[in-house]
Amino acid sequence: MVNKATVEAVSKLLEESPQRKFMESVDLAINLKHLDMSQPKNRVDEEIILPHGLGKDLKVAVFAKGEVGLQAKDAGATYVFTEEDINDMKEDKARARAVANECDFFIAEVQYMPLIGKSLGIVLGPRGKMPIPLQPGKNVADVINSSRSSVRIRSKDKLTFHVSVGRRDMPVEKLADNIETVISRLEQSLEKGSQNIRTIYLTTTMGKSVKVM
Repeated sequence: MVNKATVEAVSKLLEESPQRKFMESVDLAINLKHLDMSQPKNRVDEEIILPHGLGKDLKVAVFAKGEVGLQAKDAGATYVFTEEDINDMKEDKARARAVANECDFFIAEVQYMPLIGKSLGIVLGPRGKMPIPLQPGKNVADVINSSRSSVRIRSKDKLTFHVSVGRRDMPVEKLADNIETVISRLEQSLEKGSQNIRTIYLTTTMGKSVKVM
């Protein structure tokens, strides 16, 4: 059951934020407290599957070959890269950066992970886009589909960070459910739960902010 206060916060945000000529995303601005973020153990890094997705098609790139590569294409992967492509992008950093910026998620067969880390880690790592390892026997289509409904909350060494929870054309109740899913997972990941949260605001890309917590 979605919390009434969360539904009201989403409704207020959408009513008070003027319509734009493009489809805005709806984001959470999270502010933590009483945590030493110089200590890696206090940093937030969680991948969360949103119950209603992000309301848009996300671009997924897969590092695979043979049958897995074909399955990835059939499942709608934007790109399927081979070992040769990895080596090419190692030499062509501009192409590597363009792909890293364009794609929302990366998936890789486990045998490619060491090569990707060595060749593309410098590009993918800082963007929080190192590939999800595809374990042997795992269905790549299932991983692609779950990735398209996922967001990652990463604080790095900052007390303030943002995460997208959908688009403003999504139903209010679905946005509210996504928001509560993220907040619940965030609280579970923090040492003192909600006591480590200073505030959480809900915003659109160019709209106003409404306090959620």
